[in-house]
Amino acid sequence: MSMMLAQFAQPFAFDRLQQMVVVNGAISRLLVACLLGGAVGLEREINHKAAGVRTNLLICMGAAFFTLLSAVLAGDANPDKGRVASNIVQGVGFLGAGLILHNRSRVSGLTSAASVFVVASIGMACGAGLYAAASVIVIVALELVGLLERHANLKAYPQVYEARGRAPSLMLEAILDAMDKAGERLTGVDQNVIGELQRVSFALTTTKRQHERLRGKLLGEPNIEALFTFRDPEED
Repeated sequence: MSMMLAQFAQPFAFDRLQQMVVVNGAISRLLVACLLGGAVGLEREINHKAAGVRTNLLICMGAAFFTLLSAVLAGDANPDKGRVASNIVQGVGFLGAGLILHNRSRVSGLTSAASVFVVASIGMACGAGLYAAASVIVIVALELVGLLERHANLKAYPQVYEARGRAPSLMLEAILDAMDKAGERLTGVDQNVIGELQRVSFALTTTKRQHERLRGKLLGEPNIEALFTFRDPEED
């Protein structure tokens, strides 16, 4: 019995843990993976995305840990040291698929799913000891390129409009007229009453220039007493 317990405890002996930590630098690799994954997650958190700091941090650290364990579990005699790590791509693929949604005839969540996929690859690189500036590249792609797309009028993005007034039918006529002149179709209109005010809201996906034109047209309507625009919660 004592011999069996000794064999069972052998993989967890102190000298093996010490070798993994000191020689292979497992802890330092996991910490770097946490830092890089958290940096990407911070950018996602600032933009109010579902996959934030904790999600990206855990994905990056998990991928790094699985990459480390793949070589440890295979052992020195086994040439196939990437068997466990090879399944990371499949697991992250299922996770990314859960972030993609199809709502109101459009797809959202593609950028979040792609960022999760890239974060996993950063974690795998950290687990293999390949420290690189991949995280910085991802943040630049997410933040600066997205900013360039909007200001250069290259990409359409969703925005929620909310008009307030005391004549809902006249407000709807004004909104419909403005949308017709902008060449956009009015869909998904919501109406409700708050006190004496009538509130009409709708969502529109178009370019920055078109949003500015529509907002200027609606602000000039006398039956619309107040106009507010909000970020669409389903925006990618």
